[in-house]
Amino acid sequence: MRVRSRRFALVRADLEHAVCPLPEDVAGIVGERESVTVVLDHRALGITHLRGTFESTPARDPGWRLSGINWPEDVRPGVLVTVAWKSAEDYVLVRTAVLDEPIRVDGVDYFHEYDPKVITREFDPGVSNRGQVLNAVRRLGRVFDDGSAVFPEAELPAHCGLGRGKKGLFLLRNAVDQLLREGYVTRVTGSTGPAGELNYPAVDGEETLELLFYAPLVEEAAFPGESGEHGRGDGGERRDHWVNGFVRRLPPGAHASKKQLTLHQQAIEKEQFDGFTLEPGYTFVKKHHRGG
Repeated sequence: MRVRSRRFALVRADLEHAVCPLPEDVAGIVGERESVTVVLDHRALGITHLRGTFESTPARDPGWRLSGINWPEDVRPGVLVTVAWKSAEDYVLVRTAVLDEPIRVDGVDYFHEYDPKVITREFDPGVSNRGQVLNAVRRLGRVFDDGSAVFPEAELPAHCGLGRGKKGLFLLRNAVDQLLREGYVTRVTGSTGPAGELNYPAVDGEETLELLFYAPLVEEAAFPGESGEHGRGDGGERRDHWVNGFVRRLPPGAHASKKQLTLHQQAIEKEQFDGFTLEPGYTFVKKHHRGG
């Protein structure tokens, strides 16, 4: 039997429980063993080469997993790992791949190749009202390959846990308004397909509905020791702070308003923002206070 390597996107549960997915064909070789040697090949923060060797116990729960994986701190949910069987050396190789340049996704730095869809799904919403709304959009909505997501605004009351009645609707409306103001989401019109799937942009002939559209803020980051503050954590809520103006991608077909173009130009003139003319499909979010 020819054994192939497989690539997996790690989820939060993999990191929290110190496990790694195991390909079925590799499990067919090592699954009955009490232990198997695992070699983890990784570059910490994209720079320092680490190669750790340890023993692991294969287990099925429900799919095959390797247990006891000591994941480095910079391996975050969404990071891709290649898992391969090295028959000549009799060990399982688990390897990450370094990005050519670090990327910051919604304030969190990534130094290794990742799956944008998994980053969106594995979002930690924190405890704020706005976090619960963003959680519904990112984890329950339709997520596209680039990590953007859509969710019906009318379904938010049933999934945000903000209570019922006038008070719940009031809290929900304020949370949505805050996310719109901060540039995290945009209102768009989509449609529902024959099987109930969400489509955006709307498909001709399908029933339309109002959606909230989320797009990840993807920026260049820096390696340790270079200029720039590193984003850490897992994307959850932080304490109250001011957010400098930034550029965010818009839904397909949308354009920055005249107001946003003016604010963008004013920010550049006042040296509040280091940027150039807005590219088509992007808007400018001015400096604002972001609460927890």
